[in-house]
Amino acid sequence: MLDKIIKTFMLTVSLLFCLNGSVLAADVIELNQLVENAEAMDGQSVTVSGEAIGEALERGDHAWVNINDGTNAMGIWMPLDVTQHIKVFGDYKHHGDQLQITGVFNRACAQHGGDVDIHSDSITVLMAGYATDESVPALKIIIGLMLMCLASVLGMIYFKAIKKSAG
Repeated sequence: MLDKIIKTFMLTVSLLFCLNGSVLAADVIELNQLVENAEAMDGQSVTVSGEAIGEALERGDHAWVNINDGTNAMGIWMPLDVTQHIKVFGDYKHHGDQLQITGVFNRACAQHGGDVDIHSDSITVLMAGYATDESVPALKIIIGLMLMCLASVLGMIYFKAIKKSAG
């Protein structure tokens, strides 16, 4: 009897965790959806997720951090001390930390000159960023060398033609 109660309890708890996780995932909105529905979403609390890109731009006791979710990029206004949790920003040689931000969406923020932004209430680092290997495909190198040779030949022909016409 006790065994059956424990199994039922464990199953119920497991289902609640599964449902809670799916509800949280459904609450995340794409940045492009915010931009396309800016008027309807203005002033709403939203949850977005994206890669931290560029660098933190410090402004007194706050900072701007830009995120990119693959559909769009947007500035996030956050307390300066929160930026210390972001270790890697995306650039040509790095994939930035993956962040989940909950905050208030502004389609024309009066505090920031009418810019589209999100004022963060909470930020979570979902996945740490990492360095990427930068490699150039061999085909691009070969094509580049061939084009350089072609430009050199055409340059020599051009300068010989100028010498003939001047002489």
